[in-house]
Amino acid sequence: MNERYFDGLLNIRTSGDQKGFNQSFHYHRYESTPYSALDLLFNQYELKSSDRLVDFGCGKGRLNFFTNYLFHSTAVGVEMNEGYYAEALENLQRYGKKFKNRKDDIHFRCCLAEEYEIDPADNRFYFFNPFSIQIFMKVINNILLSVEKYKRDIELILYYPSEDYTYFLENQTAFDLKREVLLPESKHNPNERFLIYRYSMD
Repeated sequence: MNERYFDGLLNIRTSGDQKGFNQSFHYHRYESTPYSALDLLFNQYELKSSDRLVDFGCGKGRLNFFTNYLFHSTAVGVEMNEGYYAEALENLQRYGKKFKNRKDDIHFRCCLAEEYEIDPADNRFYFFNPFSIQIFMKVINNILLSVEKYKRDIELILYYPSEDYTYFLENQTAFDLKREVLLPESKHNPNERFLIYRYSMD
């Protein structure tokens, strides 16, 4: 699937190599989720227009624009790298020129993931293995504290999930595995998949 085709469709620029490494081992190198993988995921997993999706380590904002385009849902991108954050804001301007009245549903925050203040409306959270298990645990704890204050069902979407993430969720939290979406590449690499975890108030 042509990456540039979808960038052109959305009037954004998210393709190309991602250069540079983070100084801290806690934060992993940024890489955008392939459009082919996102297309397969969202053929099996739908968002509602009332959902608010948070992408931790959003980079240039690909997931934000793609989900808003498909589902008219609100999307928040959390990015610690000021360069990627600036490119995400530029993409937001370009996207808004093509899809008028949509850009108000897309937001970007330049901060560390564990410092992002969970909004009461945030109910879907996306992780492409962006940081260490220590940071992941802090972020999940922030999400659960928010749920205690503002009761709601939430779901986590993990792409290329690490064993540390899944072990923590399944053994130390009340999240349940709702769905697994395998990609064609999973025949050769079992990590090529999405896992969707759900925390229900029922």
